[in-house]
Amino acid sequence: MAASPVALILGSGPRVGASVAQKFASTGYKVAVASRQGTGSKTPEGYLSLKADFSKPDSIPALFDAVKAEFNSAPSVIVYNAATLTPPPVKDSIFSIPVESVTSDLNVNTVSPYVAAQQAMAGWETLPASTKKSFIFTGNILNLSILPVPMYTNLGMGKSATAFWLGVADSTYAAKGYRFFYADERKEDGASKGSAIDGPAHADFFAQLASHEGNVPWLATFVKDKGYVKF
Repeated sequence: MAASPVALILGSGPRVGASVAQKFASTGYKVAVASRQGTGSKTPEGYLSLKADFSKPDSIPALFDAVKAEFNSAPSVIVYNAATLTPPPVKDSIFSIPVESVTSDLNVNTVSPYVAAQQAMAGWETLPASTKKSFIFTGNILNLSILPVPMYTNLGMGKSATAFWLGVADSTYAAKGYRFFYADERKEDGASKGSAIDGPAHADFFAQLASHEGNVPWLATFVKDKGYVKF
């Protein structure tokens, strides 16, 4: 009997993270969730709960080590859902954001997911070739649309930078069965969902991405109840 696949969710909040964890658990995955509130023990749902500080990229490998120690397997699905921004201290002044905050936010939005992808790749090499392997990053429209809103500066920089390396990674490794996705929920007309993103819609779409069904490209824009939609 084949061992259950493992999903690691990095940044497990009450909306997207919780919905994604529930979805993968319901489809037979063993699930680990990492957040600032992690306990190092099992949750009532049976997930492995890990404490994480995504502003410190060098802490990411230990999360993967903990998952492998608990489940005796590397995760085949990694969802990076952590994100942060720093509003400018001087309203509408983009350059009033302290450099330290820019660096810390880029660590969360770009560097830590990059380290997580490195760890994912190393783990995938130890899994059977038949196992579907996916790295899914929760994105938004800021990689394509430059909004004149200084508050989004650090978030937009991070999303844009991460979208670039995800695209490179997917084009490089998709033929090997290693998929990398930038998942961006949209309204039906293609407009940004903003803060009105839907947790269960993300969960359903992420499960589809993990199955490698539908030939979805790395820039994975989607609409609730429709799945992938190209805009």
